[in-house]
Amino acid sequence: MTAPQGRGIAETSSTGSTASTFRILHVSTGNVCRSPITERLTRHALSDRLGDPPPGYAGGTPIGGLIVESAGTWGHEGAPMEANAEIVLADFGADATGFVGRELLDEHVIRADLVLTATRDHRAQVISMGHSAGLRTFTLKEFTRLVRAIDPATLPDPREEGVVERARALVRAAAALRGWLLAPSPDADEVFDPYGAPITFFRSIGDEIHQALDPVVTALTGVPSR
Repeated sequence: MTAPQGRGIAETSSTGSTASTFRILHVSTGNVCRSPITERLTRHALSDRLGDPPPGYAGGTPIGGLIVESAGTWGHEGAPMEANAEIVLADFGADATGFVGRELLDEHVIRADLVLTATRDHRAQVISMGHSAGLRTFTLKEFTRLVRAIDPATLPDPREEGVVERARALVRAAAALRGWLLAPSPDADEVFDPYGAPITFFRSIGDEIHQALDPVVTALTGVPSR
């Protein structure tokens, strides 16, 4: 499906990102379970498609121009990731090293080019912060559903125009489609909170996140998973 033209999203970034980078922000509640898993699985998938990050890679270092971060609406500032979340990441070969929880701040939203939340409530909270966040904030599963409907041929070729320009175009296209492709049920766009649950539930949430991320990262980079 060819997406309608985006409405109200500038061709260049109006956020705090530079023209050469694209910043993805994952948001959940405590920033110790869902959003850390999503952040680190995104980074892992980007490295798989675009090559290993440079030596000394840290959260603020771009992979192919893409920077991936996370925060929580009630974030446990300075807290480590939940142990079960680390186990889930290890299952996928992803790295939990150096993670530190953050509370969601205005500056995080201002700088983000794409905000992906665990639930609709998180999405509403981000949008309520202002900063013209509505057209670049989606739940993760919502964004996956919209991305699946976008014809990759309508997006910039990352080999010619770069991954950053392709990512910006993808967000514009997804925002334009949002009113056309509705969720089949309210829960379809939710990733439920595994906090305090046994490892089996954490693993099911990890699988859910991984499956939702795969088409998103493929669409962002133009490179399918190996």
